[in-house]
Amino acid sequence: MLHEMFKKVLISSIALTVFIVTGCSQQTAVRTAVSPSPSASTTPASVPANSKMIPAKIVRVVDGDTMKVSFQESGKVKEETIRLLLVDTPESVAPDKPVQPFALEASKFAKDTLTDKDVRLELDVSERDKYGRLLCYLYIGDKMFNEMLLENGYARVAYIYPPNVKYVDKFREIQKAAQLKGVNIWSVDNYAQEDGFHENTVKDNQSPSAAATPVPTAAPTTAPTAGQPTPSPTVKPAPTTESNVIYNSCAEAKAAGVYNIKRGQPGYSSKLDRDNDGVACEK
Repeated sequence: MLHEMFKKVLISSIALTVFIVTGCSQQTAVRTAVSPSPSASTTPASVPANSKMIPAKIVRVVDGDTMKVSFQESGKVKEETIRLLLVDTPESVAPDKPVQPFALEASKFAKDTLTDKDVRLELDVSERDKYGRLLCYLYIGDKMFNEMLLENGYARVAYIYPPNVKYVDKFREIQKAAQLKGVNIWSVDNYAQEDGFHENTVKDNQSPSAAATPVPTAAPTTAPTAGQPTPSPTVKPAPTTESNVIYNSCAEAKAAGVYNIKRGQPGYSSKLDRDNDGVACEK
């Protein structure tokens, strides 16, 4: 009887030992399956530093702060008019105002730097202005063109409309340095101000694009003979120039920031004046 009891106890002990060992092995296997290998990386894949950066190509420079670009979208080439954020250059193509001082210099700088070049566009929060133009910071190589305009005194910090104010503090620092150097728009006291450009302040210190209309000069005359009256000098009229501003469509005019073009003003044409009221591309 005692022998039988001993056998039962021994069998129960062996069964319990096997159960415990099996359970531990399964727990170890589960931990091993869910625990990452020490050599496995848990760092997520890197993402682009700025997901709003768009590769593009300059199609045409309109003026110092406005350009036409092309880029790929959904496998197709798309063209857009862009307006540089937070900077303003003097006007050179607005039909309702004369060419402002340093406007042609700013436009030439943009054309020399950007024409036919590959660039990148960085968007801010709001992507378009009221004219439908794409608002951006423009990069060529490793330099931002908005900053280049400010550095060289071709633009002032302007049109500060939140939330598109990402670089406004940096831009103001660059502008301050250009002001201290007195370059281009900052070479004339009180020309570039918070509310825009003031042509009336430009007097003796003028840029080539702001040169005054030449004063009429008298034609040379021969000395009169004795007894003859002295002839009056002939005054030559100042030369006149005709504007060569041409817009193929109102969309193109408005993309350049131009609208309500009256008959006789640069850029007006009858084909843009659909209702024949003397005002083309009405806002």
